[in-house]
Amino acid sequence: MLRAAAWTFGGLFVLAGALFVGGFVAFTFTIASREPVAPKRADAIVVLTGGASRVADGVQLLAEGRGQRLLISGVNRATSADELRRTLPAGEAFLDCCVDLGKKALNTWGNAIEAAEWVRSRRFRSLVVVTSAYHMPRALFELGRALPDVELIAYPVVTDRMQDSDWWTEPQTAKLLLKEYVKYMMAQAKIRPLQAVAPVAPAEDPARGAGPKPSPGPQAAAH
Repeated sequence: MLRAAAWTFGGLFVLAGALFVGGFVAFTFTIASREPVAPKRADAIVVLTGGASRVADGVQLLAEGRGQRLLISGVNRATSADELRRTLPAGEAFLDCCVDLGKKALNTWGNAIEAAEWVRSRRFRSLVVVTSAYHMPRALFELGRALPDVELIAYPVVTDRMQDSDWWTEPQTAKLLLKEYVKYMMAQAKIRPLQAVAPVAPAEDPARGAGPKPSPGPQAAAH
């Protein structure tokens, strides 16, 4: 009986491992096949911080008329509007009229909460989501849960490391993707961080001026 139980347990362990590996392979294939094509027009755009190119791409989409307004979610609490202007001088005109800085989100779950509050307050019905390709599946999952009635349009930012067909030979890239896959599975299982948002004002209008403190950059939220 003990031997049979051991075989059963061993078989289940092997099966679980095979499912995990198979899921990870499918996950990485989906990410590698994503290309940043011009999205259709939506009511608004949200950028989930974590890379400078994401914010630049979001501002570019706004300039192209892909959305009426842009939320940059998960901005470092010390980042001011003037700091963002120095980072993105080409987008200064839009920063004054059409960009909101969200400083509440601490992680992807927080991004979804922050974006949902912003979308509902402005009654948007469609949203272009800008984040890295590897982060997009979890971002869409959390946003879809927070905004079930809003159309989400993915605009994945493909990083240099993911453009390499031999990314799996790079330990840092493989570790990053494995970590993201685990987080994605945890999100599906509703296993989340204890805190999603910080107790600060929802979204700041860059036209109101700069804050008094220097800033290390626009990205703050941990994925």
